[in-house]
Amino acid sequence: MRAADISGDLDRVLVTEEEIHAKLRELAAQVEKDYEGKKLLLVGVLKGAVMVMADFMRCLNREVVMDWMAVSSYGSSTKSSGVVQIRKDLDTDLGGYHVLIVEDIIDSGLTLSWLLSNFASRGAESIEVLALLRKPDAAKVEIDCRYLGFDIPNEFVVGYGLDYAEHYRNLRDVAVLAPHVYA
Repeated sequence: MRAADISGDLDRVLVTEEEIHAKLRELAAQVEKDYEGKKLLLVGVLKGAVMVMADFMRCLNREVVMDWMAVSSYGSSTKSSGVVQIRKDLDTDLGGYHVLIVEDIIDSGLTLSWLLSNFASRGAESIEVLALLRKPDAAKVEIDCRYLGFDIPNEFVVGYGLDYAEHYRNLRDVAVLAPHVYA
């Protein structure tokens, strides 16, 4: 689904699918250099990172292992509660791996900060973050994001895996959701 298909629900498009794919190719090339000869584990954060993870992995020209973790701090709200609930833990022992957390968006940073702390206690060789999007003005904690796609304004966005109450994940672009949809 493209933004034109649901234009009445959106204020404006921030990042197009084409821009996203170009950026993921660029980030993949850098990750390949940085992790050459290292045992790399990509950890996707469900459900939002599904699109980013799938497209990013297809850009990599190397063997890589992936796993998924599901955590929640939003529910059906548009703001993070800051209370992290594990819905699905990792299946992989992090020992011996260089872990790259693949995120759709860094908003307040609270959930990701919790994940970084949690993973640090599990014996990974290193832990870094790749995020497609970041809202610098929404940050409540500072997150060191080694691989970043785009900084965006502090507005509620949907598309490319990002949702509102489980809707709009299949929008190919990232767009600002019109307030009348969630007000």
